[in-house]
Amino acid sequence: MTDLYRQIVAIENSNQRAVLCTVISTKGSTPRKTGAKMLVYSDGRTSGTIGGGALELLVTTQALEILKQNMATVVSHNLVSDLAMCCGGTVELFLEPIMNRKKLYIFGAGHTGKALAGFASALDFNVTLIDERYEAFDQLDSSGLTLLSQHHATAIEQLPFDEHTYVVILTHNHAYDREILVLCAQKQHGYIGMIGSERKVLVARKNLAASQLLSEKTLDSIDMPIGIDIAAVTPQEIAISILAKLIDVRNKPIS
Repeated sequence: MTDLYRQIVAIENSNQRAVLCTVISTKGSTPRKTGAKMLVYSDGRTSGTIGGGALELLVTTQALEILKQNMATVVSHNLVSDLAMCCGGTVELFLEPIMNRKKLYIFGAGHTGKALAGFASALDFNVTLIDERYEAFDQLDSSGLTLLSQHHATAIEQLPFDEHTYVVILTHNHAYDREILVLCAQKQHGYIGMIGSERKVLVARKNLAASQLLSEKTLDSIDMPIGIDIAAVTPQEIAISILAKLIDVRNKPIS
């Protein structure tokens, strides 16, 4: 079982996708009892066992469907009537997708960036905070965070980007924000958002479209102004509005 938990941690920190299938109750004669676990990977591979045979084959098929929906569920199977197994009992299982930890790159270690980094780390994002100003990280509790004191272009070149990468742009410089937006939009990503007033966003869209640095379609996919409208005022409140949007994106079913 220890190896199974190691695999779960590896899945959470990688691009792999899998479902954990756990027996949560049994009645009568069943091949495995409560607590038995099996991992089902997106390519159909399995690890661990919930009893083998027709039961595992059916649950594997159900787990692959769960991956499409990205939602946990409980399933119940009568081993005789449903699967023609001779055990004669009933087994109930909890099927839950293993959530990949999203890489969150926060550009800008100002008040809002620092607050967002702390909140997001507590909610299981893998947070990297980027700012070229060395003093920006002063008096920051960096527990659970990765800090990069680098120019944004250098950081973007070095950081890994994939479908699980979220980018939040909060720097102290409008020109920096636009540069980061262009560079990150050209990388594979799951989400990009940029802070700013309505006017800042309109000017940025106009300039980027006119310069043909980004297409209208790409610009439409960028969340700007970033965050959910909750009449936030303080840096902490603004950070919460941004985090709410990140959670919403993370938890939605995969299309």
